[in-house]
Amino acid sequence: MKHQKKIALINDITGYGRCSAAVELPLISAMKVQACMLPTAILSVHTGFPSYYIDDYTVRMEPYIENWKKNNLEFDGISTGFLGSAKQIDIVLSFIHEFKKKHTLVIMDPVMGDDGQLYPSYSEEMCREMCRLLTCADVITPNLTEACRLLDIPYRSDIMAADGELLQMARALAGKGPAKVVLTGLHRGKNIGNYIYETGTAPQWVQTPKIGSDRSGTGDIFAAIVSAAVVRGETLYEAVKKASEFISKTMAYTEELGLPKNCGLAFEEFLTTLK
Repeated sequence: MKHQKKIALINDITGYGRCSAAVELPLISAMKVQACMLPTAILSVHTGFPSYYIDDYTVRMEPYIENWKKNNLEFDGISTGFLGSAKQIDIVLSFIHEFKKKHTLVIMDPVMGDDGQLYPSYSEEMCREMCRLLTCADVITPNLTEACRLLDIPYRSDIMAADGELLQMARALAGKGPAKVVLTGLHRGKNIGNYIYETGTAPQWVQTPKIGSDRSGTGDIFAAIVSAAVVRGETLYEAVKKASEFISKTMAYTEELGLPKNCGLAFEEFLTTLK
């Protein structure tokens, strides 16, 4: 019997700003995978705006999950994004324990920080809990800041140009659980690179020309496309290439429109190009 793949998507829902689940849901759906939302928070706009409303969903997550259990739901993938507290990370660990089957892939986007700094919401306790979550993942997509924090090593931007050090980091991360590691958003001259490491194989690069400036939601787009692709059975290299090329063309179009950075990427024009 033909089976449509399903992903449990654990992330916040943001009303305006093209990020988190508001971006991931349509992209995963365009790739013909069902996205099943487990909210961690609901925001009016993302936190890059000067003012925002947030409804923390922590106390609602466990009864929400209990109902999924009562309905005997199963998933081919579990994709984690923004988690707002140590308690939420603990809830997600329990969720993975309950819902991960032999065929289920866990894809983890750490969403901890960028440019050498953790996000203000992150505490030391949360960092420790995120390291626990790492052990349950099959695929992880940290940027350099997040990779350094997960390994408890100092952040240095020059690591982006050092293949040997990137290989050591990727191997160390894989040694903590995930067999597949993508170090994302690495600045390589005029390009943006993603460094792909899979246990037992030679590392690979996917690079695209750097266009414009950093924008909100770019990591969510990357995580969504990679999650849907690997759950469908595509190789990690194919998944990363697909995500990188999609982001590159949507970034070019967004720059043509002259949209503010807080408005994210104008991806809607290109949804039908995802295969």
